[in-house]
This record gives sequence, structure tokens and C-alpha cells, in this order.
Amino acid sequence: MSTVAITGGTRGIGLGMARALLGSGHRVALCGVDPERVDKVRAELSGDVLAVVADVTDHEQLQRFWDAAVCEFGRVDVWVNNAGISHERKPLWQLPVETARAVVDTNLLGVLHGSAVAMNGMAAAGGGHVWNMEGLGSDGRTVPGLTAYGSTKRAVTYLTKALAAETPPGVSVGLLSPGMVVTDLLTHGYDDPAELAKARKVFNILADTVDTVAPWLAQQAVTQTRNGAHVRWLTTSKVIGRFALAPLRRRELFDA
Repeated sequence: MSTVAITGGTRGIGLGMARALLGSGHRVALCGVDPERVDKVRAELSGDVLAVVADVTDHEQLQRFWDAAVCEFGRVDVWVNNAGISHERKPLWQLPVETARAVVDTNLLGVLHGSAVAMNGMAAAGGGHVWNMEGLGSDGRTVPGLTAYGSTKRAVTYLTKALAAETPPGVSVGLLSPGMVVTDLLTHGYDDPAELAKARKVFNILADTVDTVAPWLAQQAVTQTRNGAHVRWLTTSKVIGRFALAPLRRRELFDA
């Protein structure tokens, strides 16, 4: 069994992966920024789990997270840079400076810090694998109002491919692409109810719940650990198939 460390592991995809991994007998270390949320998740989860408070924008806090996981479990085999935030859907010039900075610091700087901490630790320990989480913008597609968020995800894809060319012996990196998953990030920032209703029609065709996607991602995370791996849930063929079946299959992923 593997030891897996997950940043942003107290909600959404990160928490879903943690649950799936623990259910399969793996050891999990997770972190989050909200102490109350960390305590709640720690109490809810069962198995070999370590839950600590750590802010991914702070390199020293991530180093302490790594050290705590190694102290608890002996080593870290897989590290998942999952922590991420979005912002209200506004043109960049209308986005508050502090909001843009928070998105860049969490989504990009956090991945830089996490990758550096994990790769350094894994190099000293003799090996391991780092996963970075893709999102909207990773493939270069643009969405009005999400320029800052999409830019960070595009950068994470480049970062991961670049890291694959400079990994130390025994260490590998890869990309996890969850596609559209029903979390607070998916519907965040819609001020216009009509726009949200329109978006939900597409989400109901292409999106999936955390309970569907996270267990699959968790399995891939501990099995597909070659350097440069790119694991995608929502493939092009799946997109085409879902649109083709949409008139025949009604899906409702949101509460009324």
C-alpha cells in the first residue's frame, strides 16, 4: 500500500480521493487552510490518516506538512498538488488585485512550492511521484471572466511538462485531469441566474459528481506513476459520446 499526500484535501476532489484511497487500504496525509474544516475531516475519516493545517502559498508550511507525513508514515510515495481556488466571473480589469493575487498564489505558486518540497524529499528518500491537477484553461481554451484562473491552470500544465524533463533519479511527475466535476468551483462566480441556468445545461451533459470521478482518479494516482503521465477522465471521445446521447439521456446533477 502507498502513502499519499494531498493538498487541499478537506473538500471536493481532494477529499473524495482521500476517502477512496483510505477505503482501499492506503495511508493518506492531507492538508487544508481552515483549522475547523481540518478538525471536522479528521474526525470523519477512518483508517491511516493524518490531517493538518497548511497553506500551500507558504513553502515552510508545506515543508512541515511533508515532514509530518514522513514522521507519521515513514515515507510519502505519492504527492498530489490539488489545492486550488477560483474567482468571481469578471473581466481581469474588474477583478480586485488581492483576488487575482490569491488565485495565482494558490493555484500556481502553491504547485511550485508543493512540487519542490515533494521532489526534494522524494529524491532523498529514493523515489516517488508528484501529480499536479489540471483545470479549465489547461488545454488553452479560454472562457470570458475566468482569465486569471485559466492562466494559472495553463501554467500548471507547462510547469508539469517542464518538471518531467528535470526530475531527479527515481522521481516522476504527471498531470491529473478530472474534467468537469460538481464542486463549489464549477458553479462559482455566476452572478446572472440565466447564465448559470445555461451553464448547468452543459454541466449536466459533461460533468460528473465527486463520488464518480474521485475514486477513479485515486486509483490512477497510485498505479499510473510513469514520468510524464497525463491521466484524463473526460476524454474527447467521452465528450462526443455524451453530446450524442444527451437527447436520449437526461441527467440532473444539481439540487433544485
